[in-house]
Amino acid sequence: MMPARYQRTGFIRPMPVFSPDSFIVADVAPSPNFDERKAGRAPDMILLHYTGMQSGDAALKALTTAASKVSSHYVVFEDGRIVQCVQESLRAWHAGESSWAGETDINSCSIGIEIVNPGHEFGYPNYPLRQIAAVISLCKSIITRRGSIASDRILAHSDVAPTRKQDPGEKFPWGLLSESNVGHWVRAAPLDLEGTSIRPGDRGDPVARLQRTLRTYGYGINDTGSYDDATRIVVAAFQRHFRQARVDGIADPSTLLTLRALIETRPSPPFSTAIA
Repeated sequence: MMPARYQRTGFIRPMPVFSPDSFIVADVAPSPNFDERKAGRAPDMILLHYTGMQSGDAALKALTTAASKVSSHYVVFEDGRIVQCVQESLRAWHAGESSWAGETDINSCSIGIEIVNPGHEFGYPNYPLRQIAAVISLCKSIITRRGSIASDRILAHSDVAPTRKQDPGEKFPWGLLSESNVGHWVRAAPLDLEGTSIRPGDRGDPVARLQRTLRTYGYGINDTGSYDDATRIVVAAFQRHFRQARVDGIADPSTLLTLRALIETRPSPPFSTAIA
């Protein structure tokens, strides 16, 4: 529901245009789909999405239409144009049912950036370099102004909602962001490493350690010791972000070593966990 200050009996006021939070924003297209961050929470996460619609204009219309009940703080078009829809101080509705590091109200702690791309359903093209440059500039602007966003809190929608979402997907160039000091990322271990894989159907301590390590990094997974479908989905989400060359949900040596490297290089990890 919209805050009372934006309502009148019988009709909804047109959304007021606000001043953008960043000077690199080209346009403001106010969305009615927001509320207050819970308990005055300041955002300490950036969540990246793709729009998953056939055009950027269609996506922007959906994000600024009350009936859709979805929004994001920013939309980045293919040509690098950035549009702001919700002020950063407010809670945009972009994450949906999601969790990270035990937290389930991701909308209250995050700033959502929608990146125009039709996604897997509509051909999933590569992201233009101009668009990625704009995403990097926007993230750096947010990090500089906020000063409270750790590199491992710049995440994909698929990280926080692996059972529902794939965006921004395995074509999103997280390595380019990392080269500009945006996000926590390591070069993935080679695919052809020898060693034992952990795969669907497996049970026992190696599976439990894998699940525990994924949870340590932030993924919503329980250490049941059974490589069930939920584990496969989370491993695929991890690969989609950090080991993009093959997304198959199998914890092969490349995936395991990449996960280990992320744990070892993570800024101020809560604790470390050995993996198989």
